Amino acid sequence: MSLLTSIKDHHAEKRIFVQRVIAASIICVLLLSIVIARLIQLQVFEFEHYAERSQGNRFRIEALPPTRGLIFDRKGRVLAENLPAYQLELIPEQVPDVEDTLQRLAAINLINRDDIPRIQQLTKAGPRFKPVTLSFRLTEEEIARFAIQRPRFPGVDFQPRLVRHYPHGIEVAHAIGYVGALSTSDLNRLDTAAYTGTAHTGKTGLEYSFESDLHGDTGHQQVITNARGRQIPLDSLQLQSAQEQKESATPGENIYLSLDLDLQKIATDALKGRRGSVVAIDPRSGEILTMVSAPGFDPNYFPLGMSRSQYASLINDLDQPLFNRAIRGQYPPGSTIKPILAISALETGVITKNHRAFCTGSFTLPGSTHRYRDWKPEGHGSVDLHDAITQSCDVYFYEISNDLDIDNMHDWLFKFGLGHLTGIDIDGEKPGLVPSRAWKRNAFQRREDRAWFPGETVIASIGQGYMLATPLQLASAAATIAMRGKRFVPHLVTAVEDSVNGERIPLTSVALEDVVLKDSRNWDTVIGAMHDVMQGARGTARAAGARAKYQMAGKSGTAQVFSVSQEDEYEEDEIAERLKDHALFIAFAPLDDPQIAVAVVIENGSSGSGVAAPIARAIMDKYLESNNSATK
Repeated sequence: MSLLTSIKDHHAEKRIFVQRVIAASIICVLLLSIVIARLIQLQVFEFEHYAERSQGNRFRIEALPPTRGLIFDRKGRVLAENLPAYQLELIPEQVPDVEDTLQRLAAINLINRDDIPRIQQLTKAGPRFKPVTLSFRLTEEEIARFAIQRPRFPGVDFQPRLVRHYPHGIEVAHAIGYVGALSTSDLNRLDTAAYTGTAHTGKTGLEYSFESDLHGDTGHQQVITNARGRQIPLDSLQLQSAQEQKESATPGENIYLSLDLDLQKIATDALKGRRGSVVAIDPRSGEILTMVSAPGFDPNYFPLGMSRSQYASLINDLDQPLFNRAIRGQYPPGSTIKPILAISALETGVITKNHRAFCTGSFTLPGSTHRYRDWKPEGHGSVDLHDAITQSCDVYFYEISNDLDIDNMHDWLFKFGLGHLTGIDIDGEKPGLVPSRAWKRNAFQRREDRAWFPGETVIASIGQGYMLATPLQLASAAATIAMRGKRFVPHLVTAVEDSVNGERIPLTSVALEDVVLKDSRNWDTVIGAMHDVMQGARGTARAAGARAKYQMAGKSGTAQVFSVSQEDEYEEDEIAERLKDHALFIAFAPLDDPQIAVAVVIENGSSGSGVAAPIARAIMDKYLESNNSATK
C-alpha cells in the first residue's frame, strides 16, 4: 500500500471556477451590449429607412393591363374584338404531385401529352403560388368534362381571361394580322414598362403597324402581400387606401378601316382552292376596299396559343398561307402594263393612236433569228393602238419597244407607282422591280452581265423579264388610270376613335404627285381601249364584262412562269400545275365616274381574261350594287 495520497485543493478549484464565470459573464455582457446597440441603431437611428423597406415588402404595385382597341370595317362591323376565353390553370403549391396531375389531365384529353415537359418547367420557374396556364382555350365540352372531375384535381381550375378574337378569321387575316405572345425581340423594340402585365402584342398587319394606338396605357394598383409574396385580402381601410392610389388602365383606341367585309367574303370565296390575291381601291381617295391573300389562315390560333404541330404545318405548307401576297407577292405584271406603255408611247411621240403594225404571230429584231412569240400563234393581222390593247397584241408592243426605250418605260411605269413602295399603312410591303440600264449596272457583279440588250427591252414591253409588281401596285396603277393621273397613297385606316369618350378622328387621304399628260386626249384613247377589253366586240375579257348594268374598263395579263425554247410547243393541260402561267387582271368602274379599281392575280391560273377577270367583275358588281352607284 502506497503512502502517497492525493489531496484536493478546493480553494484553487473555486478560484478557477469564479474566474471562468466572470469571463463568461463579461463576454455575455459584451454580446448583449452589441445586440442592444444594434437594436437601438435599427429601431431608433435607422427606423425610417427600414420602416420604408418593410412597407415595400408588404405593399406591391401590380400592373393593370389595358383592354386592346377594337377594329371595325367601313360599315362598323367588328373585325377584331376581345372576348373571354376559359383557360385551364394549375397552382403548383396546391398540387400534391404535379407530374401525376398532368398525366391524368392528358389521359382525359384536357392537355396535350407532348406539352407536359414544358409545363413542368414552367411550374418550377416561377413562384409556386402563381398559376401556370395548361391550356389556352377550353371548349364547352372540355369545361363540362373537367367540371365533373374537378375534385380529382386539387389546385387545377379554369379561369376566364380576355383574349383577342377575330370573328371573321380567314377573311381578314392578312389585312388585320394577329397578336401573339410577347417575345424577346418584341420587348427589345417596345417600352417594357408600358407592357407590364401584358402578354400579347401585334405581330403582323394592322395589329402590328398600329400597335401604339391599339394597345392603350397600362394602369396600376396597390396590393398587400404576406412574407411569401402572396396577395392577402384587404380590410375596409386598406381597401379604401388602395382604391385612392389605384390608377386605372386606359383602353386602346378603336380603329375604323376602309375594308368592306362583303367584298372580303366574295374575294375569299373566289380564291378558295387557289393561290393569289385580290386588291380593290377607291380611286378617289386611295382607300383600300378589299385586300385578300390566298390561301389564308385562321388568326385566332395565335392569341390563344397553338400546338407545335399546328404551327409547323403553317410554316412548312408549300402554299405559304402566312405569306401576304397582296403586298409581298412580286409577279411579272404581264400585259396589264400595256395601257401605261401606250400612254408613254403617245406622250413621247413614238407613235400616234393611228399607228398600225402587222402581227404575224411573232416578232424578230433586225439582225437576229430569235422569235418573240405572240400569245396568238396565227397573229392578229393589221392592228392599231386600240386593237393592240383590246386584243392584247404582243407584237405591236414588241415593235414599238426599242423606239420607246427601256429607260422611258422605267420612268413612266415609276410614275404610275410600279417599282417602288406605295406607302400603304401596314408594314412588310415589297417594292417590286422596274428595270432600267442603271438598275442593271448596279444589280450584277460580272461586267458582261451589266450591259442592257435590245431583247430585254422587247420582253419588258409585255411585262416579262426582270419586271415585277405586287397586286397592290397593280390596283394602285389601275386607280391612277381611272382618275386620269390623280393619285393617292393606298391606305386601310380611315379613322381612330377614343374608346373612352367616343371621339372619332378621321384620317385624311394623302395625295401623291399627279401623272400629267401633255395631251389629255391620250387618256381617252387608252381608257376607251380598256373599256372595249371588257365590253367591246373583240375584247379579250368581253365574256367577263357581258350584260353589266354599268360601263367598265380593264386589261388582262398572262405571265410565263418558265421559259420555252423556240421550237417547243406545249399544251396547258400537259404541264405541272405550278408551272402554268400566272393570270392577272386590272379593272375599274364605272367608266365615267370611277369608284372602284381592282387587281386580281392568280398564281398558275393560266388565263387572265378567263380566270382573273370574272373575279374582278364580281367584286365591282357587289360594291357598286351595295352603294347604289351603278351607272348605265
